[in-house]
Amino acid sequence: MADDLEARVARLAAIEEITRLKHLYWHYNDQGLDAARIGPLFVDEGVWSNAELGHHEGRAAIEDFFGGASATITFCAHLGMNGIVEVDGDTARGRWRLLLPCTFMQDGRKVSRWILGDYDDAFVRRDGSWLFSRLDVIFNFNVAQGDSWAGMEQVRAG
Repeated sequence: MADDLEARVARLAAIEEITRLKHLYWHYNDQGLDAARIGPLFVDEGVWSNAELGHHEGRAAIEDFFGGASATITFCAHLGMNGIVEVDGDTARGRWRLLLPCTFMQDGRKVSRWILGDYDDAFVRRDGSWLFSRLDVIFNFNVAQGDSWAGMEQVRAG
């Protein structure tokens, strides 16, 4: 009975640590796409992927991406919700829904946009700390403020 309780507490602690990691990721994005703080949230061989913004393999590539992203994305406010975290030993999977009001530079002018997205993330525990091993986000829609997303929606299978 005590072993079962210890396992449950350890699993809940892991879920809380992973959720905090995800929240830090969003926070550092919203604080100017802070590459120096986002990069260390990933393992050295980590992957960040999005069909519209690119596939970046390795912590250095992820930091390079975020280091230049603020020229295109001048403002973002991640509103993450509906978290599902599944832990299996020293690995885990997390899924979240995202609503993102943001500002993109387009043709030399700032455009307010709304993005709805789904995250499918993988995590690994290294030296007692949880890190991203893969972050994949699909944009269900990405539209300018005032435009309709009807007919543009994408839904992640599974």
